[in-house]
Amino acid sequence: MFASPAYASAGAAPGGAAGFFLQIAPLILIFVIFYFLLIRPQQRRLKQHRDMVAAVKKNDTVVTGGGVIGKVTKVDESEVEIEIAQGVRIKAVKSTLSHVRAHGTKPAND
Repeated sequence: MFASPAYASAGAAPGGAAGFFLQIAPLILIFVIFYFLLIRPQQRRLKQHRDMVAAVKKNDTVVTGGGVIGKVTKVDESEVEIEIAQGVRIKAVKSTLSHVRAHGTKPAND
């Protein structure tokens, strides 16, 4: 009624494999960007944390996920015993350790 069939089909998208690739290319590009900006750095951080927790040893100063700071007195396969005050020891799961300071490092104000 308002447009003839010749005008309606003149602006149609290319068909076949080329048309499909042009439609899917932005999605592939978005996935590649997400991989390099989000997924890959997160995997690197997870590997560093796993290595840090595996390397914890006696007399290291650790910080737990809850913010408790203490000195490691005993290390098991999945748990560590932390001395948080003179004679006060707690057990924590190794994976909850958020930071490990090597033995011998002291804060600036001590």
